[in-house]
Amino acid sequence: MRRWTFAALCALFATAAHAQNNIETVQVTATRLPESVGDVPADVSIITGEELRERQAHDLSTALALTAGVEAPAGGDAGPSSAVPSFWGLHEFDAFLLVVDGVPWGGAFNPAIPALDFNDVQRIEVLKGSAPVAFGATSFVGVIHMLHYPAGQAANQLDLAYGNYDSWRAAGSIALPNWGDWRHSFAADWEQRGFADDRESLDEGHLLYRAETQLGPGTFRLDADISLVHDVPPSPTVREGARLTDLTPINANYNPANAKMDENRYHVSLGYLLPTAWGEWSTLVSYAHSDIRDVRGFLRDDLTDSGDPNADSADKHRTIQDVYVDTHLTRTLAENAELVIGADLMYGLGRQSSANGEYFVPLSGRVIPPPTTLIHVDETNTIRDKRVFGGQYAEFDWRPMPDLDILAGLRLNETFEDKNSGHLDGFDPADNEFAHEERSTTRLSGVIGASYRAWKEGADEAVIYADYRNAFKPAAIDFGFEFEPDVLEPETADSYEVGIKGALAGGRFTYNAEAFLLNFSNLVVATTNENGAPELRNAGGERLKGFELETRYLLAPDLSLAANISWHDARFTNFVLSEGGNDPVDVSGNQLTLAPHILASAGLLYTPPQGFHGSAVVNFVGRRFLDEENEAPTSSYATLDITAGYRFGRYDMAFAGSNLTNERPPVTQSEFGSSSFYLLPARTYWLQLSAAL
Repeated sequence: MRRWTFAALCALFATAAHAQNNIETVQVTATRLPESVGDVPADVSIITGEELRERQAHDLSTALALTAGVEAPAGGDAGPSSAVPSFWGLHEFDAFLLVVDGVPWGGAFNPAIPALDFNDVQRIEVLKGSAPVAFGATSFVGVIHMLHYPAGQAANQLDLAYGNYDSWRAAGSIALPNWGDWRHSFAADWEQRGFADDRESLDEGHLLYRAETQLGPGTFRLDADISLVHDVPPSPTVREGARLTDLTPINANYNPANAKMDENRYHVSLGYLLPTAWGEWSTLVSYAHSDIRDVRGFLRDDLTDSGDPNADSADKHRTIQDVYVDTHLTRTLAENAELVIGADLMYGLGRQSSANGEYFVPLSGRVIPPPTTLIHVDETNTIRDKRVFGGQYAEFDWRPMPDLDILAGLRLNETFEDKNSGHLDGFDPADNEFAHEERSTTRLSGVIGASYRAWKEGADEAVIYADYRNAFKPAAIDFGFEFEPDVLEPETADSYEVGIKGALAGGRFTYNAEAFLLNFSNLVVATTNENGAPELRNAGGERLKGFELETRYLLAPDLSLAANISWHDARFTNFVLSEGGNDPVDVSGNQLTLAPHILASAGLLYTPPQGFHGSAVVNFVGRRFLDEENEAPTSSYATLDITAGYRFGRYDMAFAGSNLTNERPPVTQSEFGSSSFYLLPARTYWLQLSAAL
């Protein structure tokens, strides 16, 4: 089955396409300057809101299913509302930058995927490679920028849906009547979702208000949103040697009876755009407050069923404050040159206390473990982490001739982290520990690239592009439950990218082929210490290289075909693994965990304004390894997503099914459990009624 699926995907590349990713589409992610996808010297994909609604994409996994070389399996340590995207073969929860309406979502800590709102999205832009200099020390392998409809505009749609496992969803968005010059819009949604694991659940709601008005000589804008996420997490599956254990049923949940991952997030941003004699001056100020209660439990890797404790519990309370400030001036130097100069600041303050214990749960999965209120607190660990990422940047876009575009950017990064950690022993106060560590770094980063339109005839063209990027990022903090006082070494990377993109067949066929090489240092990986407890540490060196091809073709005005294929080779170049008190193992030359060589996808979309419509998307993920030693392979798999519906007047009735092949492979490694992996969610079905407002 997998071989035939992969062969079918490859056969589609001669005619593959997607109508809504025209090469002239304007993007705003790769630079601070709105620029067509065809001109920017980088690999940028754009997913329109119309396509997202057609495919009923309400999570990153579905939204990015037709983006070449990208995975985003749902779930992970942040709960069923989250996902762990991977770019260029690096499957890491913080190696990419998540941006929402111009604001880094998660700030100086980790991407705030659970707080993403897919309601009323106008488009999603996906940039391969490190973040532009305007966003600072934030990512290495990719940027996902979600853009909602601007103030005064909206999808103007109401959705009601019911799915299997007693799931339901309601969503709506509307452009409100203007109050004079005050343009505004409102979007709201709520979803309750069940899963094959009857204890796992997702219960979340979002409110978004956007407004804009003339204020003096400039334009003022306001965004305010609330995200309420209430998840009950699943249990990851433990790896025993070269494979996942068969001692635990596939949908068993070993979390404490009161397990939950609740987050209330409140966010507001203010922006002002002022025309001046020197150019446009833009300022953005954003503030977010998150209050998180995280109650979890993880099976130990020895999987004892003797009645002795075989699981560790954690009852964590965390608050996070995020501040983002950016101000920059865009000046036109001549008809063919623009300069952006600016400065920004990310401030993050995270506080957490974690009351930890141990408990026994039968491996049969038929018994619900006790709540953490009945588990003895063996230790209480605390973290107070303050991060300040600042910098000054300049970006220069020059077109010395009509077909040549040169982009260069330079940034001075000034980062500071101050971390206080505490360990209070529940048995012996003499074992209490307190630690303080701080790290500051001043470092340059930058990008230089060029694109050249080698051929153009009508709507058809071929653009050759290349770029070099130097990136830097302080190491992530996972807010685990263990005592982790160290501030890890910052991660650094140099990347090289060359490609060709363009259009054929009168602009109906678009393509983008790129090759990349990224040299990485100090990647943060999840391991265990000498006591078998999870910890993060720096790996020495890594190299990511590969090739990606994305092709899209409009077969008819309402019928389009898409197909992508990628080959990735992600390996350690210098890493000696020391885990769980075992002898050190040199894994240099081995593949990174969960990094397949082959990714491929194909999709067919039929989207007439009335009558029958539908889509079908197939994704193929190649063979991977579950360990750094490359001794635990896991086989390839393919998934199928389908939508089918009927539009009549302003109403639409549609069916959506995801993972119809019901594949349940390991897709994400836990950083808290011992050699544990989350599985791909089981198949789901939805029936949705929509009405245009």
